[in-house]
Amino acid sequence: MNPLLQKVRNIYQEGCVTITLKTHRTRPDNEKDPINLRNLIKEAEKRLYNDYEKRFVWPIIENLNKLAEKIDHSHNLDSLIIFASRDFAEHTTLPVTVGDRVVIDNTFATRDLVRAMHQESAYYVLVLSRQKARLIEAFNDMVTEEKTGPFPVGNILYATDKEKLSTSKGQDNLIEEFFNRVDKIFSETVKDNPLPLFLATETRNFHHYLKVADKRDMIIGHLNQNRDAEKARSIVSDVWNEMSLLIKKRNKERLNELFKAVSNNKFLTDYTEMWNAIKQGRGKTLFVKKGFFKPALLVNDEVTLVDQHLKDQKGIIDDIIDEMIELNLQYGGDTVFIEGDEIKKFGNVALITRY
Repeated sequence: MNPLLQKVRNIYQEGCVTITLKTHRTRPDNEKDPINLRNLIKEAEKRLYNDYEKRFVWPIIENLNKLAEKIDHSHNLDSLIIFASRDFAEHTTLPVTVGDRVVIDNTFATRDLVRAMHQESAYYVLVLSRQKARLIEAFNDMVTEEKTGPFPVGNILYATDKEKLSTSKGQDNLIEEFFNRVDKIFSETVKDNPLPLFLATETRNFHHYLKVADKRDMIIGHLNQNRDAEKARSIVSDVWNEMSLLIKKRNKERLNELFKAVSNNKFLTDYTEMWNAIKQGRGKTLFVKKGFFKPALLVNDEVTLVDQHLKDQKGIIDDIIDEMIELNLQYGGDTVFIEGDEIKKFGNVALITRY
């Protein structure tokens, strides 16, 4: 689980402020990001003073302002998320697009962290040859970063062991010894953020790597070409053409789970029924249309939806779906975010139940 998500999901107290902000990777667009952030902090400040006494609000505002001063907007990704309460303050950047919003509740709004964590279009590309290995983290068709230290990894054995190089079997042994070393370094590098792995390498190398890989289930495909000298952006662009086909296939498979649950009458769309099923540990998979939010009033486990313009009033949950995502995660359930309109006929949200 994402370490920050692990922290924030365990915090429950009044005055938890979550700010999500769409940001930009390059100039001049990212020069507007700190201004937009300040405006959202002002919105949070206004709402806090409307709902709480000044002495309660001051530490929260101080934490928000300190975070804003620390953020280097020259390293922005596609979004910025800030979590602040009286005694907690952290932020993160994400390679997913979000809408600008301020959420004030007894818990932090985590849906965007969950979406990023489960987002199937986040992946690694291992650029592999018999001489060296590079590791790129990507999201969709964009490079998130090219990993450094210990990557890139050079193959010293292949360049120096002349005796083994004299036979094809010796060459294969040297290659697999190098690939095994690369695989160990890869596993250590990504242990806190495991994602699907795509290999950019010749087919002969791909099969050698599969023989020594500790986590073959992470490997989802490869490009048959030596990409040693190519720029990361060019490599990711080609990988994305393949990845997008895989993502469409996987989303269709996940949607088929929902349609099967409908046939077996193991699904819910009523908000109160979904909330109580999740609370009882009966929730399996929550399907949500990407970008769909619903403010609500929750009293005695009964969910009453309210108009969007009332979401800032005290006692109103900014987004009941975020609460469902968080609660379902605690009970071992997962969430699927749907980009198309297939979920529309269910009211843009549906829950598969375990029984």
